[in-house]
Parts: sequence; C-alpha cells; structure tokens
Amino acid sequence: MIRYNHLNKFEIFLIVIAIYPGSFDPITLGHLDIIERGSRLFGIVIVAVLRNPNKTPLFTVQQRLEQISLSTQHLPNVEVDSFDGLTVGYAKMRGAQALLRGLRAISDFEVELQMAHTNKTLSTQIETVFLATSNEYSFLSSSVVREVARFGGSVDHLVPSHVALDIYQCYAQNHPVSNPIKTEVI
Repeated sequence: MIRYNHLNKFEIFLIVIAIYPGSFDPITLGHLDIIERGSRLFGIVIVAVLRNPNKTPLFTVQQRLEQISLSTQHLPNVEVDSFDGLTVGYAKMRGAQALLRGLRAISDFEVELQMAHTNKTLSTQIETVFLATSNEYSFLSSSVVREVARFGGSVDHLVPSHVALDIYQCYAQNHPVSNPIKTEVI
C-alpha cells in the first residue's frame, strides 16, 4: 500500500495497486484493452508475466517483458514485471490490493471464479476484479494468435505492430510454413 500526502498534511490519498498476471505469450490487443481500462481504475497496474517452467512459450520472459513495456509506454501508471510461484504471494510482496482479470466468455468466468475463490482462501486482503473484454476482442487469445501465425495468417489486427513483427520473425526462423499465396515468378 502506497500513501501519498498531497497539498497538506491532513489529506492522505490511497493508491490502489492491481496486478494483472498472465503469460502474455504474446500480448494481444485484448490484453492491452484490459490494461488500458484497468489503468483508469487503479493507481498502479503491474502487468506481471508468470514464469512457468512447465510451458514452452513462443517468446522468452525477457522478450515478453520488452513487448509489454513497449506496448504500454503511453500509460504512466503501468509497470511491467515477472514472477514465479503463486500470484497471491507476488501480490502481497508488491503491496497490491487487487488482481485484475479479463473475461471473454462464460467459460472464462467459471475458471476465473474458481481461481478467485482459491486466491481468497490464500489472502482475504486481496480482491479479484473482473473486466469484461470489449466486444471486438471477445474471441482473442494468445493461443489463437500463435495458431494463426503458425499457419501463415496475418496477426496485424490482433497484436501491436511491433509484436506482429516479432511473431513473423519467430515463425520464419523457427517454424517455416509454406504460404501458397506468396509464390515467386521466374
């Protein structure tokens, strides 16, 4: 909890810190929608990349941190960090009062509600706040982006432009896919 004394010694403002945890592999425009809207609701939003050794991500944690930092540089109250272990433990360590989560569909709600209840058993001081995804991103997930790119489709409308370039470079180097639309005439 961060407290700022503004203007006079009798006014104390409480800055609410929210953690927006996830893998962000890659960050999508749907993630950015939640981050931007969350940054208007909370004093500080920490976008926290979970380091999960059980997954094989497309991008390293460092690459994801850089992608998110560049994507959120226009938001002065957004920080980017990484963690491992329990989200609630990380939230306590950072002095956060809220976990920010996005909901796309009913199926998300069921899983997210279970996580929220579990987190509440671990810390009664941390609240989970759900934001409904904007309509235009209701279908969007990082796995959808990876799947589209893996088969040679455009992801320019799904992720920030610098992330799209990273994705195209990654798949061109690591996962070559023949694209029948792009043919060379000799």
